[in-house]
Amino acid sequence: MQTIYDVIVVGGGIAGYSAALTLHSLKRNTLWLGADLLGEKLRAAEYVRNYPAMLGNGALFAARIEEQMKHEGISLTRARVDGIYAGEPFTLTAGEQVFSARAVILATGVETAGAVKGEESFLGRGVSYCAVCDGALYRGKTIAAVLSDRKFAEEAEYLAGFAREVHAFCLYPDASFHAANIVVHYEKPRAVEGGMRVEKLLLKGGELPVDGVFFLKNAAPPAALVGGLEVEGGAVKVGRDMSTNLRGLFAAGDVTGRPYQYAKAAGEGLVAAYSAHAFLQENRA
Repeated sequence: MQTIYDVIVVGGGIAGYSAALTLHSLKRNTLWLGADLLGEKLRAAEYVRNYPAMLGNGALFAARIEEQMKHEGISLTRARVDGIYAGEPFTLTAGEQVFSARAVILATGVETAGAVKGEESFLGRGVSYCAVCDGALYRGKTIAAVLSDRKFAEEAEYLAGFAREVHAFCLYPDASFHAANIVVHYEKPRAVEGGMRVEKLLLKGGELPVDGVFFLKNAAPPAALVGGLEVEGGAVKVGRDMSTNLRGLFAAGDVTGRPYQYAKAAGEGLVAAYSAHAFLQENRA
């Protein structure tokens, strides 16, 4: 029988960690999911400013968090969540994995690569964020995959097993693939265009006809992850208790908008955790 957690925290950054740490202290049955722990941006920071009592670079900050995690017995389950479905309980998918929880805290951050024009408007009409979920739909077709990091190369290879041809737009240097039907490009598409469905990509030097586009990145836009979620200017709309317009769903950190600061993320993660705890108490869970 599948475990139904009290709370699932989605996102491996500071906001997600703060929420997971707080829920741990509240003795809630919590699952913390994320593609990466803390992320390369934090670890590469030359100096962490505006965080109380922190003097040093990002690597030191990350090391202290990992030390605290070990002391508290908290761990991140590596999984890139590609769908959150509201209900009682919530259902979350990460490729072929399925999880359930009575409450969810969304702390996925923001994708620094930014969205391509038309990306979100064609979601479900030729745009996907999950190779495992939707790859088989493009058997024998020509598709594009926009890779924000080389760690997604395996997913492009997976798509190549179905598609006639995969145009891999790599936002990193020195890309390498095994499949012969992968064509490598070193540019970011300017736009996704089409009618009822995706028909082409607009590039610097012209157009590329495609049947579908996969955006392979750490964080999908919040509205793409959660159907019916209210967003404004790309940020999730929340109340002072970090609640969203969906009952039992809370959000924290960069996903709720500026300022993009670690101190803000930590504070919002804590508030979201207490709010989720209160929600469960009110509903006797």
